[in-house]
Amino acid sequence: MATIRDVAKLAKVSTATVSRVINRNGYVNEGTKKRVKDAIEQLNYLPNDVARSLFKGRSKMIALFVPDITNPFFPEMARAVEDVTNRHDYTFVLCNTDNDIAKQIDYLNALQQKSVDGFIIVSSSMTEEHLQHIQVPIVALDRIISPDISSVTVNNRGGSRQAVQYLKSIGCTRIAHIAGPEHVNNAVYRMQGYLDEVNNADWFTEDYIIPGKYNFDAARDAAVKLLNTHSEVDGIFVGNDLMGAGVLNAAVSVGRKVPDDLAVIGFDGIAIGETITPTLTTMAQPIYDIGAKAAEMLIKQINSQEPAVMNEEFTVQLVERQSTL
Repeated sequence: MATIRDVAKLAKVSTATVSRVINRNGYVNEGTKKRVKDAIEQLNYLPNDVARSLFKGRSKMIALFVPDITNPFFPEMARAVEDVTNRHDYTFVLCNTDNDIAKQIDYLNALQQKSVDGFIIVSSSMTEEHLQHIQVPIVALDRIISPDISSVTVNNRGGSRQAVQYLKSIGCTRIAHIAGPEHVNNAVYRMQGYLDEVNNADWFTEDYIIPGKYNFDAARDAAVKLLNTHSEVDGIFVGNDLMGAGVLNAAVSVGRKVPDDLAVIGFDGIAIGETITPTLTTMAQPIYDIGAKAAEMLIKQINSQEPAVMNEEFTVQLVERQSTL
């Protein structure tokens, strides 16, 4: 296996000069730079991803940022991104950010140093300003970051309206909402869809909306509080399926029978909804298709000389299960 000394010897330069060329650190005249590149190619010396990208024009690496890998929604989405990137001979890097902006910026900086070709980002804390120095294509997934950045989303507001309409259609007369985080725009849209359907009802009160933080335990605690305080509630629209599982758990703990005296519908369509008891009715996102579309969109932008902003919105589908039937 060739070493940096072999490259330096063939190019008739010092190892320090080879290092400067590979790491793009410091001045090297064009003639010397070409000799080093030729030597590296001839010896097939590829010490790291930066060197590989130096000669192939790109790293063939795509990064996906997700805020919480423990939420089953994101591994399902990541699988689709990985399948598409692998099919196009890209390396796939999964970064769990905890929605921590400092952690996201650290990942951005580290991956840029490795000449990453593009980013797929799920983030509610990252803004357009945080990304203005990024020189490679970006696709925002599940949540919109900026109108100037490509995105793949679903009809959160319309789907939520459909969920509440469905609860009304099966006879629910007092419908509450366990909401996602206020700073997450898809959670805001889902709450707006709920409000579109209940705001003018004479029975509606803001006490019927309780935050669940897109978290099982928080949603369980919120539902216990809601059901103990408002025994008249006979339907709950839950902002995502993970919280929906928490609501079903809460219903058991306070003695409410699902679906006999409480109907519950979630949003997402993750696999957990089919495995819990009772199974969870949901507004199902085409999770795999969403992830695949984001990866295809990013690769198209990477290969385009003048990438254009693209936006794709998928629709959600009602899946009826035991929690409402």
